[in-house]
Amino acid sequence: MKIHYTAPYLLDPTHRVTIHLIGVGGTGSLCLTHLARLNEALLALGHPGIHVRCWDDDTVSEANIGRQLFSAVDIGLHKSVVLISRVNRFFGYNWEAYTEKFTGENTANIIMSCIDTAAGRIKIYNNLQKLSVNHMAPDKKPLYWLDMGNLQRTGQVVLGTISSIEQPQSTFPTCANLPTVVDIFPQLRKLKEKDQGPSCSLAEALNKQDLFINSSVANFGCQLLWRLFREGSITQHGCFVNLETCCVNPLPIG
Repeated sequence: MKIHYTAPYLLDPTHRVTIHLIGVGGTGSLCLTHLARLNEALLALGHPGIHVRCWDDDTVSEANIGRQLFSAVDIGLHKSVVLISRVNRFFGYNWEAYTEKFTGENTANIIMSCIDTAAGRIKIYNNLQKLSVNHMAPDKKPLYWLDMGNLQRTGQVVLGTISSIEQPQSTFPTCANLPTVVDIFPQLRKLKEKDQGPSCSLAEALNKQDLFINSSVANFGCQLLWRLFREGSITQHGCFVNLETCCVNPLPIG
């Protein structure tokens, strides 16, 4: 088993670490709250903290209430605006909301994707491959891509690097390049997907995704991110969650 040491900039940045959160539905809405908690913990430890930009062009529907962090008064409003406004009011932040799909033109240190489609992941992957060779300011240079996805009762978390992360000398074998979700599942490039359309009710939505699969995936994903900051190294860069069997299998490095 190998070890990956966190990119030095994340541990001692000159600015707040920038994060793009793409998609704030079932998993993303929970991740945003976790990111606020992570930020408060970092600030308490003397770290400059994080700055989050949220991207989602979807609006709140009745089916979202209960499974996602929305209420009846939010129906018809943009998800990203509702959630970012709530976090900003509660914590006094100036995090940003965008009511459009992520295009890849804007960069951040960490990309977090909580989206439904393989095509969306391929688009993110292709955009990041183009960006990784560019010379950028430290607070804009993309370093990691954390992808979280799920089916009805199963889900996966995969943390990959955008480019090689310089590793220090160590008594343990190190890994400078973590494979992304597209590297691990190349079949995503060929996957033919059907548009399921929006659910009309919470009951219908629960037939597609179980009630607590999103929170399970969000918890493991943000815990992995926290370990990058807190411990400075990881030996697993993801996991596979199965609520049906109550099993979680780690994704070891190397």
